[in-house]
Amino acid sequence: MISTSLTATSDVSPAGPVQVKVADGALKSVTLRSAKGADVAGAVAKGGASWQATGKLKYDTKYTLSAVATNADGKKVQTSKSFRTVKPSNFTLPYLQRTGGYALKNGATYGVGIVPVVHFDEPIADKAAAEKSLVVTTSPHVDGSWYWVDDQNVHWRPENYYASGTKVTVDAKVYGVRVGKGLYGQADRKASFTIGDKRVAIADDKTHHVKVYENDKLVRDMPTSMGQGGYVKGKNGSISLWTMSGTYTVLDHGNPVTMSSDSYGLPADSPYGYAAESVYYATKISTDGIYLHELDTTVWAQGHQDVSHGCLNLNRKNAVWYYNHSRIGDVVQVVHTTGPKIELWQNGDWSVPWSTWQKHSALH
Repeated sequence: MISTSLTATSDVSPAGPVQVKVADGALKSVTLRSAKGADVAGAVAKGGASWQATGKLKYDTKYTLSAVATNADGKKVQTSKSFRTVKPSNFTLPYLQRTGGYALKNGATYGVGIVPVVHFDEPIADKAAAEKSLVVTTSPHVDGSWYWVDDQNVHWRPENYYASGTKVTVDAKVYGVRVGKGLYGQADRKASFTIGDKRVAIADDKTHHVKVYENDKLVRDMPTSMGQGGYVKGKNGSISLWTMSGTYTVLDHGNPVTMSSDSYGLPADSPYGYAAESVYYATKISTDGIYLHELDTTVWAQGHQDVSHGCLNLNRKNAVWYYNHSRIGDVVQVVHTTGPKIELWQNGDWSVPWSTWQKHSALH
């Protein structure tokens, strides 16, 4: 007897699986052919007990599945079944990113705090279905969880930082998956990366120093001047001048970066404002513009006093060193500041307690 995995003849997912099985016999031939005459590749299991399509089916296409087998007494049996794949009313494409909206690069090496992100170009109504199609594989294995920031962006991280040398693969297997009314995944996306040496910088506002540890060994002690604190009036309300406490990661490097108080709503002609200026050896750690960067005009304050608008000022030698030695995904912990704490949207993923993080999974 020949059986198939097909339970419907219409609105079949092109992701399958499309399978043929035979009891008390062996398959001799199986074809899966579109109405236009194109065959879909498949593989027969050892002994001929089953066959499964290995090629990709298309959306909104009619197919015919035909199979021939011989039963235990050598008699030939055959079956044929036609079906049509679903016709979506809309598609969504996943983009593999990291925090800050930057592309997640296949083959890259990242720091122990890297947070992969899947960005969908359409709002996802069925987050559970979408999340089931997002597979993160790690070697050695580490458990993690997804966090839906909104209807289009979902972040993944373990409870603790990755171990150095961990291999990570993010596989968005969304093709053929229904993630909303009439909305289906347009294509799969996949990227793999490696975790590099553990680098953690601890910026302590009590001591006004940034200590950098590599594989838990202190390798650099850098005097700094952080946010002077307080609030000033901006174009759209109060603006914080604190360096927010919490756990950040390195997002980007720029040399130079053009900075202007107008960019975050503080007019340049304000007593606390400043016009566009080039800032060198700038290592970005928050989405709203916190950097560790060179500023030799505040060397007198570094190690003693906070005078910045929120960035961590360093002398040239230290700024150059950190710029050259830090890696995307390296951890920066800011401690002993007052004022607000970093929020997730600002690159504060690691500041979210693990129990809270898990509750934002659609599968929790």
